[in-house]
Amino acid sequence: MAVSAKEIRSAKRPPKMGHGPDSIVMGEKAKDFKGTLKILLKYLKPFHAKLAVIIIFAALSTVFNILSPKVLALATNELAAGVVKLLKGVGGIDFTFIGKILLICLALYLVSALFQFAQGFIAAGVSSQVSYDLRKSISEKMNRLPVSYYNRVSYGDVLSRITNDVDTINQNLNQTITQAISAATTIIGVVIMMLTISAKMTLVAMIMLPLSGIAVVSVFKVSQKHFFAQQEYLGSVNGQVEENFGGHLVVKAFNGEAAAVEQFDKDNEKLRMASLKANFLSGLMHPITNFIGNLGYVGVCVVGAYLVSKGQLKVGDIQAFIQYIRNFTQPITQVAQISNQFQMVVAACERVFEFLAEEEEKNEAPKITVKDADIKGNVTFEHVKFGYEDSDKTVIRDFSADVKAGMKVAIIGPTGAGKTTMVKLLMRFHEILDGRILVDGHDIRDFDRHDLRTQFGMVLQDTWLYRGSIMDNIRYGRLDATDEEVKAAAKAAQVDHFVRTLPGGYNMEINEEASNISAGQKQLLTIARAILADSKIMILDEATSSVDTRTEVLIQKAMDNLMKGRTSFIIAHRLSTIKNADLILCVKDGDIVEQGTHDELMKKNGFYAALYNSQFEVA
Repeated sequence: MAVSAKEIRSAKRPPKMGHGPDSIVMGEKAKDFKGTLKILLKYLKPFHAKLAVIIIFAALSTVFNILSPKVLALATNELAAGVVKLLKGVGGIDFTFIGKILLICLALYLVSALFQFAQGFIAAGVSSQVSYDLRKSISEKMNRLPVSYYNRVSYGDVLSRITNDVDTINQNLNQTITQAISAATTIIGVVIMMLTISAKMTLVAMIMLPLSGIAVVSVFKVSQKHFFAQQEYLGSVNGQVEENFGGHLVVKAFNGEAAAVEQFDKDNEKLRMASLKANFLSGLMHPITNFIGNLGYVGVCVVGAYLVSKGQLKVGDIQAFIQYIRNFTQPITQVAQISNQFQMVVAACERVFEFLAEEEEKNEAPKITVKDADIKGNVTFEHVKFGYEDSDKTVIRDFSADVKAGMKVAIIGPTGAGKTTMVKLLMRFHEILDGRILVDGHDIRDFDRHDLRTQFGMVLQDTWLYRGSIMDNIRYGRLDATDEEVKAAAKAAQVDHFVRTLPGGYNMEINEEASNISAGQKQLLTIARAILADSKIMILDEATSSVDTRTEVLIQKAMDNLMKGRTSFIIAHRLSTIKNADLILCVKDGDIVEQGTHDELMKKNGFYAALYNSQFEVA
């Protein structure tokens, strides 16, 4: 069941958490326990029938399990009576009766185990389905969030929520459901059965209960801080390993191995000590509860022996009662563990629900479709003003430009001038504060965002390829393209030749990091993808910034083919690559300070000329 973002936001929202790949640590509590629990129950609503079945099966499993000692007591009584008869010479042991009792006990244990198995299977299915629904909701949410969200939140944080936090929910929710129900039904059932045997011995056994509870809670409180520290140092150690592995060339180049090892050893020692204390203290719970339980056994045996001597109980009743005590103390020791697991579940849910409650990209009903608008590629900026949502600073103050269809427009300027921001505004990754951006005379706010973006192709400095074949990576530009169309786009992008030299050609698998092809080859593949998309408007952001001269020539040829017949916006630092642009926009501090062709701007001997000459002199 998918819970809406509105429903999630209706609960009390916790304060923003820090960003990073950290998951829920052991014992971490939710900041808004009640609100998060309320939302979790909504996710569990479709499973009410299954949860009811789990409760019933747990109760039945407990009933059949706790009946066994009482039935077994009949066999013990018969055995004791038979021994007495043998000693007196008046009879013997009725093994037929005892055999029947044992068969009944075996049947009870078997039925109890079957119900317990069924209970666990259904609970596992519920927790897995909840995890599936959460992952699905997160995946869908990621595509509905505005770009501004990813500007202020690290990718690691989102990744942690969809992996670590959901895994925490999946693993611990299953255990929490089954253990909590089993513990509750076992305690209630065992107490009832003990009372049917002897109220006096039950009172003695119950005295041990608060002692066990105090001991468990005391150890739990002390161990928790060490478990927290353990997770913290574990994150630090893992981070160092990841950093040193990813940047091992830099570490070696600057002879940083000794310093890296020293820092690792320090944190590793802290991790060792925290783990030692945490595991030692948590390990004390079992022997302490066992010791208190043994005291209970002694007390029960003393009282039981007295009652047997008075003829108020039989030996089999004491044997059954001792079994019940064992069954009674076991769920008590599980209470702290169940509580901890449930806290982890709710804390993980809180992080997931916090993400699902984020404001989504607003998409009002479109006034016009791209199909009806018949886009040619004319773009007009009219006094555009813009500032990022999480900042009071105005990035674009007053930007105006008129671009005709098919023109090649270069946008240049220093870092932070607003070059990339302009193209982001054009694709409605952000909303402008004032002014208008028109595409063929239509305000871009009148289009559906997804519909509008079909008219744009992008080639960025940071190439993005996914794990799959070269053919599939190019086809990402238009998923319904044929193999022939993909290869035609590859030829236009100067890709076909080098692809055919690779093992497997177009079927060669690009690895997860795309490290089995060069930076220039990756860039050419993204250009081929853009050519295949056949968009009316093309955006090229620093496409040749990180390649060698020879590859740059190939990329430039590919870009020329890409830009033919299309309106193109080129963001570049290498001014030599945009000399033939139809229009050069010089941006500084969010405003256009100069615009014109290369020759026109050089004659002005202003901002552009100074920038161009400085590059030429450096070269």
